[in-house]
Parts: sequence; C-alpha cells; structure tokens
Amino acid sequence: MRFVLKRLLLGFVLIALASASLLLSDLGRRTAVARSVPHIGLLQHASTMLLDEGTRGAIDGLAENGLIDGKTIAIEQFNAQGDISVGNSIAKQMVNARYDLLLTMSTLSLQAVANANRNGKTVQVFGLVADPVVAGVGISRNDPLDHPRNLIGIGSFLPIQDAFHIAREMFPGLKRVGVAWNPAEANSRAFVESAREVCRAWGIELLEANVENSSSVLEAEDSLVSRGAEALWIGGDVTVSVAADSVILVGRRAHIPVFSITPGKPDRGTLFDYGADFYQIGKETGDLAARILHGADPAQIPVLNEVPIHFVVNTTAMKGLKQGWRIPDDILRRANVVVDQAGVHEKTVVAHAKVK
Repeated sequence: MRFVLKRLLLGFVLIALASASLLLSDLGRRTAVARSVPHIGLLQHASTMLLDEGTRGAIDGLAENGLIDGKTIAIEQFNAQGDISVGNSIAKQMVNARYDLLLTMSTLSLQAVANANRNGKTVQVFGLVADPVVAGVGISRNDPLDHPRNLIGIGSFLPIQDAFHIAREMFPGLKRVGVAWNPAEANSRAFVESAREVCRAWGIELLEANVENSSSVLEAEDSLVSRGAEALWIGGDVTVSVAADSVILVGRRAHIPVFSITPGKPDRGTLFDYGADFYQIGKETGDLAARILHGADPAQIPVLNEVPIHFVVNTTAMKGLKQGWRIPDDILRRANVVVDQAGVHEKTVVAHAKVK
C-alpha cells in the first residue's frame, strides 16, 4: 500500500512539473508575441463626452504616426469611472505591468499614474490636463523643460477670462455667477481660483458650492440659485461635467442661463460653451506619444500650454430667460457651432488661446 501511494505521489509531482513547464513555455511564447509591438497602457478618469473625445483623438494621433492599435501597437485602455481610489489602484497595476509607455487623459489620471511611477520605470505622456504645475507631480511653471525625465505632456488651461467676457457681452448687467466644484480635483481648484480673479476685476460675485460626487451636484446648484445666481458656470471640473444635465435642469427651472468652458453636445442646453477642442488636444497628445515611441527624449521636450478653441452658441437656450440676455451678431460669427431652431450648424473657425 505504501509503495502504491509513493507511485501515485510521484505521478502527481511529474504531472505538476510537466504542467508548469508547459505553462512557462506558453508564457514565453505569449510574451514574445505580445512584445513584438509596443504596448501602451491608457488611463482616463471617467466616461464623459470630452474625455472620450480626447482619448479617441490620442488613439487617432498615434495611428496617423503609423502606430495602429491591434497592428503596429497594442493599446490597453482603463477607465476609473470617476472614482479616485479606483484610479489609484489601476495606476499601480499599470506601472507594475511594465508597459512601453503610459498614456493618461485628465488631471486625476496624470496624478494617479505619476505618483505610482515615481521611480521612473516607464515614460508617461499626459493630455487633457488644465494646469500640470498644480497637479503636484514636479513640473515647473517657470521653465517648460523643468519636469521629471520620464514625464511629459500637454497642458490646456481653458480660457476662463474669455468665457466670462462673452457672458458679460451677452448680459452687461451680470453681477452674480454660481459654480459648483470638487475641491479634490486640482484642475478644478485652479479654474475656480482663476475665475475668482476675473470676477473680482469685473465686479462679479462668484458664488461657490462644493461637491464630493456627481450625485450632489443638483442640490449644490439649487443652493446657488437660492443665493441669487444670475447664471450658472460649469468649469473644468470632471465631477460636475459628469452631471452637466443636472446643472442645465436647475438653470432651466430658475430661468437663468448655463455657460461652460467644457463644450459638450451642442444642443444640450447650455447658452454657450467657450473652451477647447478636446479631440484636437487628444491628437496632439497622441502625436507626442508617437514621438517618444519613435525615440525622442522626453527630457528634451518642453511642457507647453495648447488650447485649440471650440466655441458653441445655442440660441434656443435664450427662451424663457428672465433677464436681458442677448446674443450679438459678432459672437455668432465667431462661433464654431451655432444651434438654432433649424438644428446644429458647424463651421470652420480656427483659434488658439495663448494665455490663461
């Protein structure tokens, strides 16, 4: 009996060794195949129209440089679905996976991956970031070349001053604007701080309400209306952008307009959106990633601010407003997209914001 047990045990050991050998052999073959093309890990913080457009642009930018997903490159996409803790967890997994390049779309994704990648294992390229300096990842405001050797990307500080100027053109008597924002987002904090300066200079009171998640946006916007907001502004806050429909609903019920610096669906109900073409920023980010994969040294590339302007005016949002808002003809001429009763009309207007 003891002899039979020994024979059985030996048989199990041999089977296990054979299985392990086959597994390692297969892993080696799969690794060889997998690494026959560069691998990119791509993280975006949430599913919003703008982040989706930026991500699509980045993939198209890579493709235009000969790096086509599934053919000459392999891109694995991750989405934190708006959860910061989930994003941090994904970032750690991405860094440990040892991709050839890490690509991040949004400020929160930049921070998550940069913090997980502090030892510089992998080059990280970022896009759709308002102000890389305030992200706290080692990027200097004074010298565009002063950044971690393995970290490079494009800043896109959205044109707040221009947006408020347009609001004043439409309603010269504008005195109070409400904004809800999430203090956990460094990009949102930078936008609000800039808006405070603009409003202070023009004698506008900026009414603020903090939110922790998208489900609290509706209540926050209602509170701003109760405090006398004459318009609601959607800044570059991902938490609020996810709940943009709630902001527009509150504005419609209060008969006041909503304007933003984050253009979404043209006929969603905002009076105007003066911001960036996120798809184009994504393409420029993809171009930059392609340069790195083709051998460029990220340490020799400056971090620049690029804001290809996208301007949407929705004339149908004027209906029912309780104050004297109007849309001057000059504004309609400057818009990339105009929405009226006949539909959505697009035209080519090329512009870039040069300063914050």
